[in-house]
Amino acid sequence: MVSSTDAKAKELRRTAEPLITLAKNDTLMRRRLAYSRIGDKKIVKKLFEVLGPRFKTRPGGYLRILKKGHKLGDASPIAYVLLSD
Repeated sequence: MVSSTDAKAKELRRTAEPLITLAKNDTLMRRRLAYSRIGDKKIVKKLFEVLGPRFKTRPGGYLRILKKGHKLGDASPIAYVLLSD
C-alpha cells in the first residue's frame, strides 16, 4: 500500500497496468520490452516472476485506488494505491 496524491495514483495506474499485462506471458521479447520501458533488471525480474503469475487469470484492473482525504497544506486529494487480489 502506497500513499500518494490522487493525480499521481491515476498516472501510476496508466503506467503499471500495461506492464503487468505484459508480464502475464514470460517470453524474452516481453522481458526486453519491459526492460526498455523500466530500465531496472530487479524490477523486471520481480514483475515477471511474482506479479505476472499472480495476475495470470485476471483480465485487468490490477490496481485499486482508495481515496484517503486531503493534505493539510494545499488540500490536494490523497489516495492509497493497492494491488488487487
